[in-house]
Amino acid sequence: MATILVVDDELGIRALLSEILTDEGHTVELAENAVQARQVRDLLRPDLVLLDIWMPDVDGITLLKEWGSASQLTMPVIMMSGHGTIDTAVEATKFGAIAFLEKPITLQKLLRAVEQALVKPAPRPSSSQMPSPGGEANGAASDTLGYGLPVAVRDLPSGPQPTQTFDLDRPLREARDNFEKNYFEFHLAKENGSMTRVAEKTGLERTHLYRKLKQLGVDLARNKRGG
Repeated sequence: MATILVVDDELGIRALLSEILTDEGHTVELAENAVQARQVRDLLRPDLVLLDIWMPDVDGITLLKEWGSASQLTMPVIMMSGHGTIDTAVEATKFGAIAFLEKPITLQKLLRAVEQALVKPAPRPSSSQMPSPGGEANGAASDTLGYGLPVAVRDLPSGPQPTQTFDLDRPLREARDNFEKNYFEFHLAKENGSMTRVAEKTGLERTHLYRKLKQLGVDLARNKRGG
């Protein structure tokens, strides 16, 4: 797992991103302005930075330029903005950002961008290949996630998959509980124990999901990442 620095002047955004990324197993450091971001970057050398563009003291683009000119852009940087335009995305990538996320940031887009950034830092693209704020290259929709990985490859589950067996010669309630237990154990195994992703995939609110797993007797410890 990685050390990720989240730089945003909005407390709610910092708290939300921290919760999601921590649940994914990452170590998250927070900064509310450029001064704090510089300190954390110099002290901890994070593996990835999520950097807001609009901040009250020094904006994200200026900080990105500063790191680049000082040869401190040794980590991938994902820019974030609630007022993104193609021009903004072009400028951010021109100065070394590898991706641009438009607020409000969806869980799926956040996790995908972080996964891409940590697997392989993207080369600096030319202006004709710049991604738009929606995440697609100008002129054509992309069917890959970057780095040449087709969507189908990303969607393949990794790790051991639970064996699913169903005894239909039993009362309906018991059969249903057995199916639901296998269903949730499958998704827990597929998502490496990430409750955030399982909640997203199954369409359940996390509190309800925890209650349901406890009711079904699902062993959460066994399905935890690395367990």
